[in-house]
Amino acid sequence: MTGRLVVVGGGQAAFALVAKLRALKDTRPITIVSAEASLPYQRPPLSKKYLLGEADLGRLHFRPETWYPEHDVDLRLSTEVSAIDRERKTVTLNDGSELSYTYLALATGAAPRRLPAEIGGALKGVYTVRDYLDADQLGLEMTEGRRALIVGGGYIGLEAAAVARGRGLHVTVIEMADRILQRVASPATATIFKAIHIARGVDIREKTGLVRLIGEDGRVTSAELSDGFVLPADIVIVGIGVSANDRLAREAGLEVENGIVVDEHARTSDPAIFAMGDCAVLPFEGNRVRLESVQNAVDQAEAAAAVIAGGTDPYVPKPWFWSDQYDVKLQIAGFCAGYDDTLVRPGQREGSVSVWYFRDGRLIAVDAVNDAKAYVVGKKLLELGRTPDRAALEDPATDLKALTL
Repeated sequence: MTGRLVVVGGGQAAFALVAKLRALKDTRPITIVSAEASLPYQRPPLSKKYLLGEADLGRLHFRPETWYPEHDVDLRLSTEVSAIDRERKTVTLNDGSELSYTYLALATGAAPRRLPAEIGGALKGVYTVRDYLDADQLGLEMTEGRRALIVGGGYIGLEAAAVARGRGLHVTVIEMADRILQRVASPATATIFKAIHIARGVDIREKTGLVRLIGEDGRVTSAELSDGFVLPADIVIVGIGVSANDRLAREAGLEVENGIVVDEHARTSDPAIFAMGDCAVLPFEGNRVRLESVQNAVDQAEAAAAVIAGGTDPYVPKPWFWSDQYDVKLQIAGFCAGYDDTLVRPGQREGSVSVWYFRDGRLIAVDAVNDAKAYVVGKKLLELGRTPDRAALEDPATDLKALTL
């Protein structure tokens, strides 16, 4: 346990890896290299409680500053890795200095896709939320009565819409696909969330793309939509997905495929280099996928830590996700990609409902809307590899807990 581990990134996966190694009593030298000025912190609240002003940055830190020297972790903030030399086992930092490593962990995350500058993406007032600085700037712009345009009807866009409405803005969401949440959820779940937003005054326009943003004096003032409508806009929030931060890996000659390809132990094509979290493409049910979630970042990083410390157990993903919008909590167990059938089950409380996903007759995921029992039961069934009797699931009199016995 004497060879240095260099961790690139300061997010959930990076911290989980380091914390797990120390919990395993691994005493090797560790250096975390993070481009951000802040201590490593949670990112999901940036688009929720942090943007609403309900949590400050200090509350988002994983640990206080003293934790790092107390655990013999060298934390390099405001520092970037510019290149990896796999032969020499060194990384070059942006100040020209080098760090040697025995193992290297890439926890570089993903970056929001931005609108091209030629259609107005560089205008002032156009935002993505990648870090706390983005959230700080956007928060200053979110004042009551202003007009916000959300580009993209995925979970990122809908969460932004919920926050904007919560702060008193007039909100329009445009989605170029046939419906919101088309890539990540069933029509049933999309219908539920569309109704939730419309009831709170959000204007949702599906099958509507953005042609260009229009500005005056370098600042956005309106948007030309694909239906010819010109919509006034004081701020624009872009939620059109993310791209894996895989440049370092690609330039170092590692296998990359919409992210950094890893095996079941989080190893890349170079056995001395690991990758984890949103930047990693991992094996899952016979496919290569990127699982963009806190759960995957933590679990995969902890599994990698065990391997680095000498273990051999593979990482078996058990995906779960969540989304908070207004007073509505969506909890997702499993991964719905490739589903061919769904079942909608009303919950026991008003406003609660769950959507159950199947592929070839097998349960693969559950969306639970304000329905914690459905989430817990669905998650348990997935962990057991069990598919409930459909008739029992459809029957509102069925006690869901009985399905796991």
